[in-house]
Amino acid sequence: MSHHHDTAPMDWDRLGPLLESSAELESPLYREAAAWLGTLLPPAGVRRILDVGSGPGVLTTLLADAFPHAETVAVDGTPQLLERARARAERAGIADRFEARHAEIPGDLHQLGQADLIWAGNVIHHIGDQRAVLGELARLLRPGGVLAIVEGGLPTRRLPRDIGIGRPGLEARLDAAHADWFARMRAGLPGAKGEPEDWRSLLAAADLRPSGSRSFLLDVPAPAPRAVREHHLTHFERQREGLTGLLADDDAAVLDRLLDRADPAGLARREDTYLLTARTVHTARR
Repeated sequence: MSHHHDTAPMDWDRLGPLLESSAELESPLYREAAAWLGTLLPPAGVRRILDVGSGPGVLTTLLADAFPHAETVAVDGTPQLLERARARAERAGIADRFEARHAEIPGDLHQLGQADLIWAGNVIHHIGDQRAVLGELARLLRPGGVLAIVEGGLPTRRLPRDIGIGRPGLEARLDAAHADWFARMRAGLPGAKGEPEDWRSLLAAADLRPSGSRSFLLDVPAPAPRAVREHHLTHFERQREGLTGLLADDDAAVLDRLLDRADPAGLARREDTYLLTARTVHTARR
């Protein structure tokens, strides 16, 4: 699922809807990913799914659709997000085969029980010892089961290279600032260990047999619909807050203009915004 990167105290009343809307926007690519998993595991044989780091449960419900005979378990450490997941399961009509499980990751993984499919979307990089947590997840798989992790892909693009204000290439510079932030975040995690992001090798080191990686594309061309533009506003607002001190003054000023709903060059009024991204799913079998 889509996720945030921030070390400040979380305002879940604000962040929960953002996480949910982000995952909803990316649902087409994740629906394709779930269908692909159905070619690796016979849907009729999948009886239990763990969505580890489920957030508000958007992916949990997509997995439940793809594997209609399975009990799906949304696993997260944030009660407010699990409440959103429960409500979504009710709306989706899967409450009879849905469970919301509060668990800290990785400390409580051993309590989750075994599963035929484990999905961990954009979760592993939040754990200091990535090799160790993959080993713990592997031990939860039933024989023949599949672990699917979402890590990497392509940077999301929302704006043209030259937007007519400021220096061209704003999003590339935001990516560079975020990469600096991300490196600091990783270094500050408990038990952090440097690890090359060779996910196939890391999965093999967990005594699993790699079963393929695929990338899935989301392409919403300009002019983006209102829901996408509203999400862009929220995204850049969080970037403006989270990257304070890492941005050049002129780029910060451009972000301020983009966030100004009254500015003709702002995101709310632009006709050139779009949404283009790709997520990569790595799989391995026990």
